[in-house]
Amino acid sequence: MAKFKIKKGDMVLVITGDDKGKKAKVLQVLPKTAQVVVEGCKLVKKAIKASEKNPKGGFVSKEMPMSISNVKKVEGDN
Repeated sequence: MAKFKIKKGDMVLVITGDDKGKKAKVLQVLPKTAQVVVEGCKLVKKAIKASEKNPKGGFVSKEMPMSISNVKKVEGDN
């Protein structure tokens, strides 16, 4: 497994893709697949079945992993 300079909680800048230019916080790092989950980026709608917890079901927006090469660490809280 490779070591990455980006850790959970770091501020990053998305440098490619639909969310290019966004600055956001890293929620999760997946070292086996070299991916990161970034808050508010690469959102998809997932269908949710009706259950006791969610009686109506419906859709929920969820962040999906993106390649670690698509983000750049930003120093400070800019």
